[in-house]
Amino acid sequence: MTRFLLFALALVALPLQARTDRSLAETTFEKTLSNGMKVIVHEDHRAPVVVSQVWYRIGSTYEHDGITGVSHTLEHMMFKGTKSLKPGEFSEIIAANGGKENAFTSRDYTAYFQRIASDRLEICLKLEADRMRNVVFLPEEFAKEVEVVKEERRWRVDNKPRSKLWEQFGATAFLTSPQRIPTIGWRSDLDELTVQDAEDWYRMWYAPNNATLVVVGDVEADEVFALAERYFGGLEPSEIQPPKSRRELAQEGERRLELYGQTADPYLLLGYKVPALKPDLSNRKDAFALDVLSALLDGGNSARISRNILRGKELAVSAGASYDPFSRLDGLFVLAGTPSKGVTPQQLKRALIAEVEALANEPVPSKELERVKAQVIASKVFDQDSSFNMGMQIGMLDSMGYDWRLLDDYVEEIRAITPADVQRVARQYFRPQTLTTAILWPEDRKEKKQ
Repeated sequence: MTRFLLFALALVALPLQARTDRSLAETTFEKTLSNGMKVIVHEDHRAPVVVSQVWYRIGSTYEHDGITGVSHTLEHMMFKGTKSLKPGEFSEIIAANGGKENAFTSRDYTAYFQRIASDRLEICLKLEADRMRNVVFLPEEFAKEVEVVKEERRWRVDNKPRSKLWEQFGATAFLTSPQRIPTIGWRSDLDELTVQDAEDWYRMWYAPNNATLVVVGDVEADEVFALAERYFGGLEPSEIQPPKSRRELAQEGERRLELYGQTADPYLLLGYKVPALKPDLSNRKDAFALDVLSALLDGGNSARISRNILRGKELAVSAGASYDPFSRLDGLFVLAGTPSKGVTPQQLKRALIAEVEALANEPVPSKELERVKAQVIASKVFDQDSSFNMGMQIGMLDSMGYDWRLLDDYVEEIRAITPADVQRVARQYFRPQTLTTAILWPEDRKEKKQ
């Protein structure tokens, strides 16, 4: 064992011991206001700072064709003024008080956050409560922001061949599930999006009973609850209509996609349909075994893809695997890579699939599995050392319907995964009929084919 690995394993042990002394549940407190708004406070008194985050349970998987991108566009509009604030004044006030703020939209949630001195928390809560219900939708501001979003789309997706491949990869893999909808929206929908669309979306989803306030830092929970009651408690709840499930049709054969773009090398994506962790944890063994399987394939230099494909056979200049067990809807286990010079995407595809088949055919050696589980645990534990990341983990879990206390149980869930669990999920989910393959080819190849 190398000195580096010994050091890494020692670091893993330290936070786990600290967490044994005082669990997350002992430093985290929750209250639900009478209007349905949830408030979660994690006390961390190491520095006189605080992270304040407001999470709305709304994102692109709630959208439908015709208004895709509305959640992200609404995020922009939240900075464009309220009945009492001019456009941009929210950000100016936070900056004047020494804070930083921003927001982000994902498939399952939209969140707004501030980092600020703990004695300025009240300012953040007052401002967030104001824009939860009082945003003013000025047509001229909306028109500008839609153009900003379109430009963002051109910069992030349309002019980046790999990003375009990822977007169309998702739309090919999913036919009926809203997982196929890009968070930034389809360009054709953005062209027709109206200020009324955004305002209707705001009125429907931006309500206290569809939001969670997460506060992490040098605060006392009871004081935060009192502030939350003062500023959010009087806001009227909405009648939230949950979206229809729009379950994905069973896939009965491999789907394939090929694109051409301004790229020097081909790029390969493989996606297998896999389940997300259910909020009731009824499929915990499958979800956490897939999490470990992902790390077995792509958990550093000693993982199988690096050892066998990158260094061993030198079939790729880059390759990896990814799976996220936490999602509102079922998703994909993705294998991706750039072939080495002289290697075709099809050859790399066969090599990546062979690594998955090896996990299905033979149990993982105990020593290898324990090393990988230690890495997975370490990564999750270290994330909790940052106030911002702690808030992110709590907010994300809560917004997707999970109990945030799962953060306390995650270590034991991963430790409980056995070689038989890994082998079982590899056999169950990595089947040819659930595979979607996408390849990005250099533009000059298209010209040669013609």
